[in-house]
Amino acid sequence: MGNAMDDQTSTPSAASAEEHEDAEFDAAIKAVVSSGLIAGPDPSIVDEIAQEDGPDPTQEMADDLSADMEVDRIYRSILTRAPEHKVQPSLDRVRDCLDLMGNPQDSFRAIHITGTNGKTSSARMIEALLRERGLRTGRFTSPHLTTVRERICIDGIAISRDAFVQAWEDVSPFIEMVDAASVASGGPRMSFFEVFTVMAYTAFAAAPIDVAVVEVGMGGLWDATNVIDADVAVLAPVAMDHERWLGSAIEDIAHEKLGIVKAGSVFVCAEQTETVGQMAIDRAAEVGAQLVMAGPSMHVISRETAVGGQLISVQTPAARYEDIPLALRGDYQADNAVLAITAVESFFGGQALDGLVVEHALMSVSSPGRLEVVRSSPTVVVDAAHNPHGAAATARALDEYYPGRRVGVIAMMADKDVESYLGEMEPVLEEVVVTGMPSDRAMPSEELEEIARRVFGPDRVHRVDDLLSAIDEAAGIAESDDSEPMVSPAVIVTGSIQLVAEARTLMGKPAPDGA
Repeated sequence: MGNAMDDQTSTPSAASAEEHEDAEFDAAIKAVVSSGLIAGPDPSIVDEIAQEDGPDPTQEMADDLSADMEVDRIYRSILTRAPEHKVQPSLDRVRDCLDLMGNPQDSFRAIHITGTNGKTSSARMIEALLRERGLRTGRFTSPHLTTVRERICIDGIAISRDAFVQAWEDVSPFIEMVDAASVASGGPRMSFFEVFTVMAYTAFAAAPIDVAVVEVGMGGLWDATNVIDADVAVLAPVAMDHERWLGSAIEDIAHEKLGIVKAGSVFVCAEQTETVGQMAIDRAAEVGAQLVMAGPSMHVISRETAVGGQLISVQTPAARYEDIPLALRGDYQADNAVLAITAVESFFGGQALDGLVVEHALMSVSSPGRLEVVRSSPTVVVDAAHNPHGAAATARALDEYYPGRRVGVIAMMADKDVESYLGEMEPVLEEVVVTGMPSDRAMPSEELEEIARRVFGPDRVHRVDDLLSAIDEAAGIAESDDSEPMVSPAVIVTGSIQLVAEARTLMGKPAPDGA
């Protein structure tokens, strides 16, 4: 009996051995923290951390999957409504719904942006500048690339799964009421975009935010977003696009977009054609808005390409900003930066911004799907240009940043000016691979191939219906010419935002904004 007791006291059990090892581990961690090898506010927190059970990663994955399924269910239910490209010329349904909810859009200030090209990139820059100034922001843009949650961002981060579901639960009873009243009077249900606009404004109010940066869905005058009374209205360059819905003349399109300019606001206008520029002047005078136009007091002074973007110097009505690093490529992004800085100056009453605020905001801004590199060896770039004006800007950027052999992978929607688009791209692409998209609106690849052959010539056009195979085909073509071994070839996937979204996913790019 005595021997047994002696054995127990002289030989530690398995449990006591583990406790001894744990104690040694804790002591080692404390020593590392205390020595400063790991930064920590207080080494005593190690005791608390060591005693806490960490989150179960398996359970977290299960919770995320469940939440994603609920987000997808909600999204699919909203998709049964009129599509976002179908403009219904009335703001009554959105106004009625928000009024029933107590007008959440009145709880924050706003910058409202429209135009044909550059809206999303400009919105991202505006938001980055506002956040760098210390404001809490909301951003509403469309369409999305990977998940619908990208459309609604709080402080630059996509709305969480739970917050998305909560926004839907908050608005759905009121949407049902408005639907019922509209149908009873012979009208339509709220559209896809109207519902998302109400959800965005509700989520912004719930956050809460200080200021929303709101991009129109299409046009402006009858766009669902146009129920806000924005401090600043921004008009990016206007060009031909969405003619089926906005009109076949540039004057018709500009008229729709100028509908967001309201009395008492500051109206910041990018460089436009002479016709659109005069319409902008007339609109500002008509409603009593303060007009700030591109020109001698608002322009790019200089720019030079740099790794990952460019270095720009710009003049705005309030200040001159020199040698600002902009993490986006293309001369048009420099123009967008001037527009964004001026909009934020206007939001703050025309005051100049601190140079470090501008530098920090623009050096870290991103615009997924806009001249975005998604693969290397060879370089694969995706760009969302989908109309001739956008194609011309993309072509200039490709010529500037990718001097090697360039091969395009292109698919487009059938309602676009495909021949003019291809005409803008033809000088900068050695060859092109046309492909298809899983959309009812997409132009069949056979038809696109026929148009491309007219523009490029039959020897420069290939057709591969599967996108991944099309990218591989283009890569092979791009790398087949080794006459300039010191200059890297590039594949450019472009022509449609939907095509870009699919390519990003295939190349393994994560959803934007932490979605």
